[in-house]
Amino acid sequence: MDHTPAEAIDWTDAGDEHFTGKVRFGQLSKAPDPGLNALGVLFEPGARTDWHTHPDGQVLYIASGAGKVQKDDGETVHVSAGDVVYSPAGETHWHGATEHSYLMHLSLTTGGPTQWLPDKVSDEDYRRG
Repeated sequence: MDHTPAEAIDWTDAGDEHFTGKVRFGQLSKAPDPGLNALGVLFEPGARTDWHTHPDGQVLYIASGAGKVQKDDGETVHVSAGDVVYSPAGETHWHGATEHSYLMHLSLTTGGPTQWLPDKVSDEDYRRG
């Protein structure tokens, strides 16, 4: 057993290469690749990911706050605490906080790293969602 107290989780700034706005994440899993990758991700209001996919899909568990998840066909879901969103392998999507709320989610993936597309989510796509 390996116990990590909450205050010992290393929350790091995600930077702006693949995100818009202030985003921090904390590594929760210690399984070797291609094992489970579990991240806690905290988005400040208006912050979001860039467009991306996952080799084996992604499960998001919304821990607190409110947010949006949008597919590249425009389908958008609004999420809040307790919701679960599954994006299948290869599905292009983005996710982030609403304009007026923080969002904390757990991201669960297997199969390797996120495949980032060279596209930021435009303000128009963000507002449309």
